Amino acid sequence: MFGLGAALMWGLTDVNASLAGRRLGSLRVLALSQLVGVAILTTLAVLLGASLPRDPHIAAASIAVGLVGSAAYLSFFTALRIGPLSVVSPITAAYGGLTVVLAVVFTGESLTSAQAAGAALATAGVVLAGLVFDHGWRNPRIVGRGVAFAIVALVMFALMTVGSAGPIRAAGWLPVILLSRITQISIAAALLAIGRGLRPRWMAPLFSAPEPVVRRAYGIAALAGLLDAIGLVSFSIGLSRAETWLVGLASSFGPAVAVVVAVALLGERLRPTQWIGLAGIAAGLVAVAVG
Repeated sequence: MFGLGAALMWGLTDVNASLAGRRLGSLRVLALSQLVGVAILTTLAVLLGASLPRDPHIAAASIAVGLVGSAAYLSFFTALRIGPLSVVSPITAAYGGLTVVLAVVFTGESLTSAQAAGAALATAGVVLAGLVFDHGWRNPRIVGRGVAFAIVALVMFALMTVGSAGPIRAAGWLPVILLSRITQISIAAALLAIGRGLRPRWMAPLFSAPEPVVRRAYGIAALAGLLDAIGLVSFSIGLSRAETWLVGLASSFGPAVAVVVAVALLGERLRPTQWIGLAGIAAGLVAVAVG
């Protein structure tokens, strides 16, 4: 239940982050959305009487999760900005399948043969969704640069999920995610300062935006941060109460919302092989869930 709640919030986050990123650039969207998230989590900590982790090992693990999360969100928001939304969002959703594998390898959780087959099917779906075959099966090409960033994001999100589970169960969900989010906003602010001050060439893609800046884009980015924070709270509560693979998998169904919006409202169009790939991702995730 908590994983699916996170999925709904994160699917809506994808849409808003994509729209905002096209006018503000992925780094500005990351900084603004993380700032909103930290404000919400800090308010919750005050109301609930929670504090940052006192155990140095838990604190270090929470900071590490924040570092990985920074890479995940920055890659993902860049993928959403470049697009297409209807492809990069479902590809990133395959982190649920990778989470299952990582949970088995690193935490000792069990995995059935059906679940292993499901994870393999979801991986094949990622490949098909991210490629087009204009000149036959022997000449595939990547849909766009966004696919590469989406694959990086899915790996980072899976690592973040598995890395969060232990600290959350040891110290509670709020202290861990608050410290990890403080780490993320600190990194985003530092990158923003470096990018504006020194303007290194390698950071140019993080600031570029194909459409002109408008005021409402800042509101959309803030809304993405609000939805993301609500999803994170739901996700973290789930991790504190259930197996890592189950929560990680359930939370990965959010891109179904993004695909519907991208196709129905944003005018994006998918090729038959991409629809097959998305179906493979969905079927693989279901197989892992019920296997």
